[in-house]
Amino acid sequence: MGEIKKRQISEKDKNSTAKDSSDTLVKEGYITVVAGPCAIESRAQLDGIAALVKENGLKYLRGGAYKPRTSPYSFQGLERKGLEYIKEIGQKYDLKTVTEVTDADKASIVAEYVDVLQIGTRNMSNFALLKKVGKIANEMNKSVILKRGWGSTIKEWLLAVEYITSQGNAEVVLCERGIRTFEPYTRFTLDLSAVPVIKKLSKLPIIIDPSHAVGQSDLVIPMSRAAIAVGADGLIVEVHTDPGKALCDGQQALNAHQTREMLAQVEYIAKFFGRKIR
Repeated sequence: MGEIKKRQISEKDKNSTAKDSSDTLVKEGYITVVAGPCAIESRAQLDGIAALVKENGLKYLRGGAYKPRTSPYSFQGLERKGLEYIKEIGQKYDLKTVTEVTDADKASIVAEYVDVLQIGTRNMSNFALLKKVGKIANEMNKSVILKRGWGSTIKEWLLAVEYITSQGNAEVVLCERGIRTFEPYTRFTLDLSAVPVIKKLSKLPIIIDPSHAVGQSDLVIPMSRAAIAVGADGLIVEVHTDPGKALCDGQQALNAHQTREMLAQVEYIAKFFGRKIR
């Protein structure tokens, strides 16, 4: 692990010059909360959620345009039209935008529409995609969120980062989103111990995705509190103005009231560490 630590620190030092500090996904002294729907369903749906994100003082809007689903019969996203919607609505509300890249052939297209490129859990070990996204992120000054594979060790996760950073100075933010264990009650098991371990082994920032980890909206708030308490640099959460009608993962999305409650509780804990929510 010592070799990984040495290289990760080196890459982080280089990454610090890649972007102006005010334009990075993770900013010193702040907890970044990325919020939005699992999938972009329509312009009206995304507009309403973006308004909710903006009125709560957040700066990053997430939304899936291409949706890799376990079942081929599930909603797969609006694809190119979804990208058009998130760019349009992000500009309307002055929000930075985040979406997942699922295919190396589409990486360049996705990068034209959003500010942050996300690599999902299914693609953590898709090394061709990692290298392609790293190259594009470096050339276009984009940030990258790399989610941990649900069956991957921390060592494998950190090595996956290097496929991205080997292509240049892209800002990479790790995202713990739960790993698969024997416990069936929650969707996955959220490994919060990964936060202090990552901070021990590297200088890479790490955020938490409690929505995909627990799979139940009533558990998202307590796990969000825990994530900040253990030292995470931010959260990426699913929110929806009408979760009951969501076409994708509505059971784990926070409604407007829950979103405000989550932010109030997270802010309370963040203050203890001298950090602010953004």
